[in-house]
Amino acid sequence: MRSIWNGAISFGLVSIPIKLVNATESHSVSFRQIHTEDGGRIRYRKVCELEDREVTSGEIGKAYEDADGTMIPITDEDLSALPIPTARTIEIVAFVPGDRIDPLQIDRAYYLAANGVPAAKPYTLLREALKRSGRVAICKFALRGRERLGMLRVVDDVIAMHGLLWPDEIRSPDEAAPDSNVSVRDQELDLADALMDTLGDIDLDEMHDDYREALEEVIAAKTAGEAPPSAPASAQGGGKVLDLMAALENSVRAARESRGERVAEVTALPPSSSRGTAERKKPTGKKSTSTTKKTAAAGEKKAATATTKKATSASTSSGTGTKKTASSGTGTKKTAAKKTTRKRAS
Repeated sequence: MRSIWNGAISFGLVSIPIKLVNATESHSVSFRQIHTEDGGRIRYRKVCELEDREVTSGEIGKAYEDADGTMIPITDEDLSALPIPTARTIEIVAFVPGDRIDPLQIDRAYYLAANGVPAAKPYTLLREALKRSGRVAICKFALRGRERLGMLRVVDDVIAMHGLLWPDEIRSPDEAAPDSNVSVRDQELDLADALMDTLGDIDLDEMHDDYREALEEVIAAKTAGEAPPSAPASAQGGGKVLDLMAALENSVRAARESRGERVAEVTALPPSSSRGTAERKKPTGKKSTSTTKKTAAAGEKKAATATTKKATSASTSSGTGTKKTASSGTGTKKTAAKKTTRKRAS
């Protein structure tokens, strides 16, 4: 890999000579501008507006345009002599936990390679110190005519540097938020959670650029004199979401079908008492334990009530019979008394 900058890392009083190389590369398909009538290349020429002639790259320098249009020339010597310590040095200023860095700040990525054998020892020392601490180094460096903020971290056995935007270069997100206050129901959140769980995790190494591959197919077909492949039928949907619940339910169903899962009917669920759980228990067709217990208790109470009624009825009948017997006994006594009185009278 070709180095784009040579300098040193300043780690306290330790200086580590390094080479800066790009950690990323673009695989985008590039195009040239042509004249559509004859296919001729369109080129831009660098012309001096005062002399009205084309100039070479060696004749071109830098200048700062003042408010009144005056051009103030700035030479490479002026830039290299700037009174800042980061002109040729990556100066480490602090060590912080990695989660302190807002991803919005992260810019270009570079690899830092040890420049020469003497740099191997201090380079390895800094790398292992970063590994053991679990922190990242915040640094300042100058590149392409400006001082920049950076972050050093370890990738495998290499120290990588991410350019960081200055805090005042990050726009406030307030203007991007919805203007009106919108409430979201628990049922909608439940379906959104179910959709996220259905889509699941993914290995980022398996991701690829579908647009670039399709574009390469078009170029290959036209190179071979063949008709380019036709565009696939557009998927149904899009436009305004008229029914959010229906859209979520259809999304969950489509995601499950794409994974080859058996799709059950997706229905809106009542709001759950606790958030954070997307999975719901499917109905089994059996009554719950609490329902069974309530039914059994109701049955026992009904049976007890029936038994009590029977016992009461039996007791009542028995009491009535006893009363009748007692009455019969009383009548017998009266008859005997009458007979005795008759005998005495005779």
